[in-house]
Amino acid sequence: MSAQCNLIIDSCCDLPLELVQQEGVQLIDFNYIIDDKTFKDDFYQSITPKEFYDNIRNGATPSTSQVAPAETEAAFRKAIESGVPTVYLCFSSGLSSNYSTAYAIWSQLKAEHPEAPIYIVDLLIGSTPEGLLVLEALRQRESGLTAEEMVAWAEEARYFVQTLFMVDDLDALHRGGRIPASVAFAGSKLDLKPLLNFDTNGKLSLAGASHGRKKGLKQLASFYGKAHAENSNFALIGHADSEKDADRVCELLAKQDESITVIKHNIGATIGSHVGAGMVSISFWGEDRREALSVADKIARKVRKGE
Repeated sequence: MSAQCNLIIDSCCDLPLELVQQEGVQLIDFNYIIDDKTFKDDFYQSITPKEFYDNIRNGATPSTSQVAPAETEAAFRKAIESGVPTVYLCFSSGLSSNYSTAYAIWSQLKAEHPEAPIYIVDLLIGSTPEGLLVLEALRQRESGLTAEEMVAWAEEARYFVQTLFMVDDLDALHRGGRIPASVAFAGSKLDLKPLLNFDTNGKLSLAGASHGRKKGLKQLASFYGKAHAENSNFALIGHADSEKDADRVCELLAKQDESITVIKHNIGATIGSHVGAGMVSISFWGEDRREALSVADKIARKVRKGE
């Protein structure tokens, strides 16, 4: 069946370029800044992962910025001109102002072209979990989902993505405002490795900690064993120039599930700027994360949504 819609995907999906560079798919790039110079997070077309992370290891402290508004507007206008219904699968609003900026641009263009079939979805996830959803969205697109169906699918599917990140660089987390300086200092002294995931509002949440990297890698693999969907045996392993550790997770996964299929890849420069070298993550399909909310959190969620 031929595709019924096109997609816009941003570089925070942290997928290999060859998987997303497809007809009917527009790619737009976040940016990172080193020494007052701005570079595109362009799926490592202009720099290698090793070069980027070596910069960090040598003392660089990169910052990041959202997709340039002009680039987002150009992508939307191209979609309008094509006449093909198009959906932008956008990086989490809980970690970036990119969604609000894109939404404002979308609203302006919809006012100019009210009949234009252009849509935007806040995925409430980013990096490898976003990549997992994007990969499946590409498959669903090929199976014939319309734009409206793609929106409905993505708004539901985002809650079924399970993920866990192990971060090695506590200073990078501190610079990004994720943990206080005291925690970064104590964690470094005690060799604690934070384990992070996404909450249902699209923000990073501390899921636990591991005493040392080896135990942390085992926890990533065991998380898959505990939380993956019964009918799914696929996982994405992301890493920040930490190939050997990513390979170790793959080995542990294979021991648990001989039928598992894994895609392993370096995460992009945007997320890498905030987690530093050495991060390893796992993402896969699992149960609805909303079901794990406490009663109080479920009530708060309904209040925020006006239900």
